[in-house]
Amino acid sequence: MAGILFAVLFAASLALVRSSIPDDPLAGTAWVHERSGRVTAAMLLMPFAGIAFLWFVGVVRDRMGELEDRFFSTVFFASAVLFLAMVFVSMSIAGAILASSRSVTDPTTQEAVTKFGRFVMLQISNVYALRMAGVFIISLATMWLRTGVMPRSMAVASYLVAFVLLVVTSLSLWFTLVFPAWALVVSLIILIRPAVADDVP
Repeated sequence: MAGILFAVLFAASLALVRSSIPDDPLAGTAWVHERSGRVTAAMLLMPFAGIAFLWFVGVVRDRMGELEDRFFSTVFFASAVLFLAMVFVSMSIAGAILASSRSVTDPTTQEAVTKFGRFVMLQISNVYALRMAGVFIISLATMWLRTGVMPRSMAVASYLVAFVLLVVTSLSLWFTLVFPAWALVVSLIILIRPAVADDVP
């Protein structure tokens, strides 16, 4: 359930932010004032999405049990923490853009701050955070193949998802939705499939 909650909250937060930011980087700063409510709502949802993600990571590790591989588990956990940290930083920059729009009175300075913050936010979330998500999925899929905790087809599909996250350098926030979609599928499989420990007499 933690993974499902993460997928829903994370996707909702991203959708709110993406629907607020115009595609054109030269669109100006009017969107900051007109759509500040959406960004604020996204900032309120994201911390709870992060908490649910940590619970999701704990559930996945617990499901491994004694079969957990120390090497891949370390990479898995470290990439999860880095992913979440960068997502929080990205959302903090979105909050800083809103705050600067209220405190910076010079239109030229405000436009420069908004553009800079927008580009930094997209770089962090869509370049670095997505690659950490890819590493997270690769390490987890490798442990799944070795232990049989998850269906082999899911492990193979996870490699494909991770490959896409690693090689695509899109600056569209919509692309980030690939990760919560993957987490949702994994969570549903965990809910309906008995743990390996339950299969052992």
